[in-house]
Amino acid sequence: MFTKVLIANRGEIALRVIRACRELNIRTVAVYSEADRESLHVKMADEAVCIGAPKSAFSYLNINALISAAQITDADAIHPGYGFLSENAHFAEVCASCGIKFIGPTPESMRSMGDKISARRIMKKHNVPVVEGTVDPLKDKEEARAIAKKIGYPVIIKATAGGGGRGMRVCHTEAALLVNFGMAQAEAEACFSNGALYMEKYIQRPRHIEIQIAADEHGNVIHLGERDCTIQRRHQKLIEEAPSPVVDEKLRKKIGEYAIKAAKAIDYHNVGTIEFLMDMVTKEVFFCEMNTRVQVEHPVTEVVTDIDILKLQLQIAQGIKLPFKQEDIKISGHAFEIRINAEDPDNNFAPCPGKIAFVHFPGGWGVRVDSHIYSGYSIPPYYDSLIGKLVVRGHNRAEAIKTVKRCLDEMVIDPIKTTIPFARRIMDDDDFRAGQYDTSYLNKFLVQAPVEKGA
Repeated sequence: MFTKVLIANRGEIALRVIRACRELNIRTVAVYSEADRESLHVKMADEAVCIGAPKSAFSYLNINALISAAQITDADAIHPGYGFLSENAHFAEVCASCGIKFIGPTPESMRSMGDKISARRIMKKHNVPVVEGTVDPLKDKEEARAIAKKIGYPVIIKATAGGGGRGMRVCHTEAALLVNFGMAQAEAEACFSNGALYMEKYIQRPRHIEIQIAADEHGNVIHLGERDCTIQRRHQKLIEEAPSPVVDEKLRKKIGEYAIKAAKAIDYHNVGTIEFLMDMVTKEVFFCEMNTRVQVEHPVTEVVTDIDILKLQLQIAQGIKLPFKQEDIKISGHAFEIRINAEDPDNNFAPCPGKIAFVHFPGGWGVRVDSHIYSGYSIPPYYDSLIGKLVVRGHNRAEAIKTVKRCLDEMVIDPIKTTIPFARRIMDDDDFRAGQYDTSYLNKFLVQAPVEKGA
């Protein structure tokens, strides 16, 4: 059993891990950059170690510094959170070589799913549906043009090592494909040191549906239902909900079986997420990718299943068998997670770091706020703009929306500009309230109104 866990992350996820560990009587070590000296996770952990300069490359991505911090504090495990090194197979291997348990899947599982081409091959082999496209990297523009002509426009080209929308371009014509190919390749090389691309038929009206899975080290795999993560901008999620308003019990069972099949195909153990695209025209679902870590949006699943996913993840890493079977999983009520980012929606979502003068979080039945900010805290400019998550549960979707609206009206983060007012506008939109939208939904909110003459 773990006696001490080092959290190789920051912000709200570091706090989330600290709280789970404390309830399991596990001591914690926080690591922090010089910019995060006053962060809440540093104050709440049992021990804290400064690991470097503000930039991530010199701190949270510095494997040598993280391992040294674990060794000098006698930590017997490392929790990577999400982002940073959470899906870095090399980091997991280094942890193992130093006798430190990496709280996550094996390096082999991460590699097989980290490369999108490899993941597509594995899914096809195990009869998990994938979108029509290539199962080998594209050689050049000419091959891309030939394949696009065969499968039909529109197509989407993606980085094989991609994520977060990087190295990804939608092409509606051959001319667009020839222009975007080089741009996507360059972006992929810059972001992932790997410029390889592949191609898929572009689904024009998709829903983004993902399945939360949990797999222990004894061969047991279950799923905890789906989350709907369709509301995105630039392929970044803004609002998530569980269950999905377009998934019924029959489809939930079907997608859940695909997810379990995918996890077993790579001998996966840990918590993780299998992401699918659902074609709103044909109602077909297709494997998209697997996230081999805990995700930002895990709380919406926690509140509708009454399962603490972080505690479960820690227990799996300690070799404990899953304490329940698939038939034990019940979904109750409806939940939303609203990501609160320090960004200006009226200025193309530009990051807004700076000092917070005053914070007020909402409360009440079914309300949870996961955040690391406080009055007087300075948001550093070096990291992701996520500063909190509002999680709300209702007995049904309509009730949950009402509570979200009340909470957003009540929440204050002064004077920082945030995505709170933008999320509040969405809550009043008829299409959103009806659950009728796809991944292009936010475009109508992002169109700037024309400036009147003389204004």
